[in-house]
Amino acid sequence: MGLNRRTAMKAGLLTTAMSALGLNSAHPQGTSTPPPITVQGEAAVRTNIPVVRDRRASGGSYLALTTKKKPPKEGWYAAYAIRAPEAGVYALTAVATSPVETPHTEATASYLQLALNDGGFTEIARSQPHWYESKPAWGGLSVLDLGELELLRCENMLTFRVTEPTVLETGTAYALALDRFTLRRREGVELREVRAGGDGTLSTYRYGEPASLTLGLNGRPDRPYRVRYTVVDYFGERVAEGYATIKPGDETTVKAPLPQLPPGNYRVAASAADASDAEAVVGHFACLPALPAASGDANRFGVNVWATSLVPPSRLDAFAAAMRDMGAGWIRDGQAWPAAEPSPGAYDTEHHDRVTRTMRRHGLSPLEVISPAPEWAMTAASLPLPADLRHAYRYARRLASGHPAAVQLSNEPDVDVTSSTGDAHAAFVKAAALGITDAPDRPLVVLPGIAQAGHFQGLMLANDVVRYADVWAFHGYPDPAEQDEPAFPGAADEQRELAGRLGAGEVPRWMTECGAFFAVRPGVDLVPVQQAFQARYLVRSMVEGLAAGNTRQFWFAGPPLHDDGVYFGLLSREFQPLPAYSACAALTSLLGEAHFTGVVSGLPAWAVGFEFDSGRGESVRVLWSAKPARIPVPGATVYDVMGRRAETDGGAVTVSRDPVYVVAPGGDSTRPVRAPRRVLSPAEHIVLSQRYAARNAAPNKDNGDAEPPLGYRLSRRTLMSLDVYNFTSISRTVTVNAPRPAGGWSARAEGPTRVEVPPQGRTTVDFTITAGSGVKRRTDHRLAFTATLDGDEVPPSVSLVQLK
Repeated sequence: MGLNRRTAMKAGLLTTAMSALGLNSAHPQGTSTPPPITVQGEAAVRTNIPVVRDRRASGGSYLALTTKKKPPKEGWYAAYAIRAPEAGVYALTAVATSPVETPHTEATASYLQLALNDGGFTEIARSQPHWYESKPAWGGLSVLDLGELELLRCENMLTFRVTEPTVLETGTAYALALDRFTLRRREGVELREVRAGGDGTLSTYRYGEPASLTLGLNGRPDRPYRVRYTVVDYFGERVAEGYATIKPGDETTVKAPLPQLPPGNYRVAASAADASDAEAVVGHFACLPALPAASGDANRFGVNVWATSLVPPSRLDAFAAAMRDMGAGWIRDGQAWPAAEPSPGAYDTEHHDRVTRTMRRHGLSPLEVISPAPEWAMTAASLPLPADLRHAYRYARRLASGHPAAVQLSNEPDVDVTSSTGDAHAAFVKAAALGITDAPDRPLVVLPGIAQAGHFQGLMLANDVVRYADVWAFHGYPDPAEQDEPAFPGAADEQRELAGRLGAGEVPRWMTECGAFFAVRPGVDLVPVQQAFQARYLVRSMVEGLAAGNTRQFWFAGPPLHDDGVYFGLLSREFQPLPAYSACAALTSLLGEAHFTGVVSGLPAWAVGFEFDSGRGESVRVLWSAKPARIPVPGATVYDVMGRRAETDGGAVTVSRDPVYVVAPGGDSTRPVRAPRRVLSPAEHIVLSQRYAARNAAPNKDNGDAEPPLGYRLSRRTLMSLDVYNFTSISRTVTVNAPRPAGGWSARAEGPTRVEVPPQGRTTVDFTITAGSGVKRRTDHRLAFTATLDGDEVPPSVSLVQLK
C-alpha cells in the first residue's frame, strides 16, 4: 500500500482506512474532556493553495484548489499549527470536498494525504461507502470523517496535501476545497484494527502459507492492553480463539498466529479482554485455495471495478492483486470521455492509463467502457452521443491505442433518461467500432452492455451492428425485492434466443454485469445472513450464466460499493474480503476453464446441478438444493462453497442451498478453434446516420420504462438529414436509396442521392418525410435508409417515427 508503518507511528498519525497507528496518553480520570479545536481552512501557516472568499464559508473564506498544473515537489499543501491542551488521540473531521460522489453532490476532490509533525504523509484511503455517507455542509462540500491522529501537548504541525489528480466534469485536475477542520479528544485508547495476511494485502493469503492476525489500537497504551479474539468460519464454527497483549511503550499492535486453516472466509471479533461482545471490532480474512484460477484467454471470470472512482490510489496495487487472487481474469473499467478529451483532439489519459497498467501488471485483462460524450461534442438533439460521429471514431481509436484487451461501446444506453434512440446509438456503435478495428493490434470490440431486452436493443440490432463486433454483451440482475435467495434472471436465455433468431448464435456473449441488490443501513456492511445470500448467489449466477452459453461473466462489483441503500461489493468497507469473495475464489479455482458440458440428470426435483470440464482432465459438477438432499458421488472428491474439502458419507453428500463441487476424473481436452476476425469491407466503413431537429426528438426513455410509441415525433411534413460518413482513407461515391416507408408515410430527397464523401469525411443528404392523411397519430413506423458503394450494400439506418 506504499505505507511505512514505523514512520507513521513515529509521526503519531492514524487513519482508520490505512491503520497507521499513533501514540497516545490516556486521559486522566476525573477530568473533563477539552473542548473541540476548530481551525479555518484559510488559516494555514504555509500553503500554496489559493484562498477564495465566500459568505457561505464559516470564516468567510476557504481553501480552493482546482488546477491541471502538476504539483511542485512538496505537492499542493496547507500546513497548520495546532495547539493541543493535552496529549492524546483526537478524532479529525473536516468540511471539505469528498474524493467520491455523494447523494447530495457530484463534486469530487483528490484523495487527501495527512502528515503530523515530522512524520511522513499517509493517504486517507477509505472506501466509497465511508465517503458516500458523509453529511452535506454547503455547496459541494461535505462533513468528512478523516479518522484519528495523535497530538502532542501544546504545539503540533498538521499538513494536508494533494498529489494525485481526480476526474472532474470537464477533465482531470488536482482539486480540494477545505472550509475548516475540527479535532475532538478521544477518551483512552481503543481497538481499531483487525486483519490477517501479510502487509500490503487486503487480508488474504493462500492455503499453506503461514498467517497471523494483526490486532491494533488507535494509540499507545500506558499499561498492558489485553485483547480477546475469536475466529469463526463461514458456517459459524469457531476455529480459533485466544488472547494477546499489547505492551505499553511504543507498541500499538500485536500479532497472534493462526492455526493451519482450510480455504474459506473467516470472521474475526476482537475486543478488550474485559469488554462486552457488543464492543467488538469485526474483520474478515480469506484463505485462498492452493490451486489458482485459469489464466489468459482460458479464464471466463471478470469483475467490475471502476477503479478511478472506487479505489484509492494507495490501495490500487493491493486491490488488483486481490482481484487476480480471487480468480478474476478480467476487470471492467472505464474513464470519463470528457476527462480524457477535454477539447477536440486534446487527450489527457495519463491518470487512467496508470490504472490500466497496474491491472495489466497483475495479470488482469481490462475491458474498457466508453462513457457519454463531452459537452463540446454534443448538441441538444444528440445527447448523450457526439453530434459528429467522427469524434466517436477518433476517440475509440485513441482508446484502442492504450492496449485494453477489449472495448465496450457504451453502458446501458437503453435505460438512461435521454431521448437517444436505437438507430442513433447504432450509428455511434458502428463509428466507434471502426475506430477500434482500424487501430493496430486492436482489442476486441464489445457491443453495449444492454440492461434489458426490449425496443431499444431491438432497433439497434435492426441496424445491423452485430457485424461490427467481436462480442455480444448484456446485463442481468434479479428482482431487487428478492432479498433472501435471489433467483438468476432470464436475461442470459433471452439474449441467447435473440442472437439465435438473428443468426448471431456463434458470436460470443458476455454478461458484463451480474450481481444482486442487498439493502443495508448506513454505516453497516452486509450482515452475516446477507453475506451468505451474496456468496451463494455469486456462485449460482456465474454457473447458470455459463450454462446458458455465456462466454464470460463479470460480477458487479469488486470494490466496496454502497449506492442508494444497496451494497454490491465483494469487499467490506474496510477493504476486507466478504464470503462472496472467497466463494468466487473457490469457484474459479475448481472450475478451471469452465467448459459447460450439460445439466446433471437424476437429481431430486428440488436440486439443481451443472457439469463442467475444468480443462485439467476433470469433470466438475456444481450442485445445490432448495432443501437438504442426499446425492451419491461415488469415486469423487467434494468441496464446499468456500473451497474446503468436504467429507462424504458412504459415497454420498448432503446438498443444501450452499453449492458444492463434485470433482472426478474426466473431461474432453478438445476445444473448438476460435474463428479468425473478419475484415470489414469498404461498404461497411460507410455509416448512415439519421439526424432530426431537437423539436422532433423521441420521448425520453424514462430509465427504460417508457412504452411505445418511441419513435421520432414528426409533423405532417418534416425536414431531416441523412449523414453519410466515410471512414476509409480514400474518397468514396455512395448512392443513397430513398426509403419507401409503409403506413402512409413517404420520403423525398431534396438533392442528389449519389454523393462523393471525402476520406474520413461526412456528406449530408436532406429528405422531406411526409405523413399522409391516413397516418395514425402516436403509432410507430419503421423508416429504413439504405445505400450502396460500388454495388455492395451499406449497412442500413433503421429508425422509428411517429406522427405527434
